[in-house]
Parts: sequence; structure tokens; C-alpha cells
Amino acid sequence: MQLTSYDDFTTLREIIVGSAENYLSHERDVTFELFHHENLTGFRSDWAYPRLAAAGGGTPQSWSIKRRFTEELHQDVEALAATLASLGVTVHRPLPLPPDAASIAGLGWQAAPTPALNIRDNTLILGDEIIETPPAIRSRYLETRLLAPLFRRYYEAGARWTTMPRPTLTDLSFDLSYARDAATTLGGPTEPVADSQPSPYDVGFEMMLDGAQILRLGRDLVVNIAQDNHRQGVDWLERHLGDRYRIHRVHRMADNHIDSMLLALRPGVFLARHDGIRDLLPEALQTWKFIVPPEPDPGAFPAYDAADLVLTSPYIDLNVLSLDEETVLVNEDCTGLIKTLEAEGFTAVPVRHRHRRLFGGGFHCFTLDTVRDGACVDYLS
Repeated sequence: MQLTSYDDFTTLREIIVGSAENYLSHERDVTFELFHHENLTGFRSDWAYPRLAAAGGGTPQSWSIKRRFTEELHQDVEALAATLASLGVTVHRPLPLPPDAASIAGLGWQAAPTPALNIRDNTLILGDEIIETPPAIRSRYLETRLLAPLFRRYYEAGARWTTMPRPTLTDLSFDLSYARDAATTLGGPTEPVADSQPSPYDVGFEMMLDGAQILRLGRDLVVNIAQDNHRQGVDWLERHLGDRYRIHRVHRMADNHIDSMLLALRPGVFLARHDGIRDLLPEALQTWKFIVPPEPDPGAFPAYDAADLVLTSPYIDLNVLSLDEETVLVNEDCTGLIKTLEAEGFTAVPVRHRHRRLFGGGFHCFTLDTVRDGACVDYLS
């Protein structure tokens, strides 16, 4: 288990696939609602969302998920792991969350933990280094502990293992400027966020940064910054990495994650939500080819009712996983994307993932590639 992963497109050898076991509810507090603010409140259409409770202090609201949806999610994630194994990839799994997991707590807050499903978020793999990133959602504060046995094995085999400074996550830890001021990537203003509540543990804005905000291109890292929490995280990362990597800051490509906005499929080729993303990128990347699939088909998603909390935009199926520079795992229901990729010469491997909009992630989110053939290459020159 020798950790080495510098990109998202060279030949995949080893991967961690998240666990959906005992994912029974969402803990709706200020941290959850701010993180999902854009997708929860960004627009009203045929995909209608339940309205948010007022963001700010108070008792968290546990939002139950229908048992059928959780069971089908578990089936689909297990099938994803089996598909990767059948294609010759070594698959590792996190510890499952127990069904009776106790609540976790910090200074002035308490939350029910979630399983290690969207494992791309709280960990960043850069070459031979595991970097645990500072979480923005209280219920996910200890999520990487479910990955710790795997991280330890990589560490014992020679990997570096680093944890970024952990935020306190009081209400006033968060820079609300994006949620309050920005038009969403789906069009239109977001709903206002209620005033946050003070705490004796306030320290001001704190660093928060997810691995899914970072596009890995060998020696170069493209990082999305939407507000000051992210800026602080990128400042830390830049100092920590020194001259080992070049960091390119892009501003407000999305509210946080960019892996349903932009993914590199091979050197010189991006899969992108729209061609306008080109203008946000460093000049050297603006010359790459941008593959833009058709708009999402509403019929490709299950029908949900007003009690179902939808967490992702209909563009979530752009969250694909590359096995190599020619082969991509794609949601089997996203036929327009499959046809687009095949027309561009890629082999699309269809995999079932029904409830991606309820659980906040696709194949890229659910996985953490730990061994790929690529190196710390300069793809921009």
C-alpha cells in the first residue's frame, strides 16, 4: 500500500470507496444549511426543494430519510465497489458507522455523525501525502476517524499524514458573504441567511476547505474560493506545500465543491458544466478542450415529495470517476452524458446510482483514489 496519487485521470490502481451503511438522516443545523445553501435555495422549478429552517443557533433538526432510499443507496455504493474490483482496481473500505452511533460534540454544539460516504470532501491526497482537511459541517467533524485504519496502513508503508487546523465551528466561524450576496450558479439570488448566534468560544472566521474544492493536475492545483473560510484554508495549504506544488486560485466557480462543475478527463480535456468556466481558469488551462454535455433530463431522476431533502443540483452526474485516460464511470441513467463521452472517444462504464441528489454526491465524491500511475507532472507548460 504505497500511496501515490497526483491527478484524477491516469490509470487507477487503488481506491477507497465510501460507506453508506446506516445513513439514516441529515442533521440540519447552521453548518449543514450553509454548506448546502446554494442547492437547497438556489432556484424553484420542477425540482422543488423543502425550504430551509432559519440558519443560526438553536437545536439541530434531524431530517429522516426514507428507509427505501437508504437501502437503495447502500446497494448502489456496494455495487460501485464491486464494479471497480471487477475492473482490476484494489478497493478499500472505511469502517461502517454503527446503527447506534453516539452523538459527537464540540465547544457549544452537538450533532449526530454521518457515515464516511462522501470521502473526497474531508481528505486531500497529494502524491505521497494524506491531508485531512478542516470540515465545515459539524455532523462530519469526526468522519475521517472511520478512515483512520486505512490511513494508518498507508502511513506505515511510508506515506505522510497531515491534519490541517480544525475549526471550532461556532455560528460566527462562518463567512456568510457568499450565501448572502452571490447569485447562484443556477441563476437568481439565494434566500437570506438569518443572523448567527454568538458563543463564548467564538474566534472569528476560521479556515474550512474540502478536498473536493481542489482540482489535482500533477504539480498544479486549481482551488475554488467562495469566501474567507476557504481563503484561509488555501493560505495554509500554500505555506504547507511550499514549492512542491503551484496553487491557482479561482473565485466563486461554485459555493464550495467544483467536481460537478469541472473535472479533467485527460491532459488537455475537461468535462465541464458550461464553457463559461474557461474564463475563470488560469490562462494555460483556457486552451484545453471543454466537453459540455446536454442539460440534465428531469426524467433521469427519481420523483421525490416535499418531505425529501434534495442536496445536490441536477448537474450531479458530471461527478464521474476516471479509471484511466480513456475510461470513465458514469451514472447509467445519464444517457446524454454517456453519448457525449462516447462521441469524444471515451469508453463510458455505466453504473447505477439512483439517489445521488438526496445524499450529496456522485462517484467522484464517494471515492478517494490513493494509487494512480501519474506523477508530479507539469501539465500546464
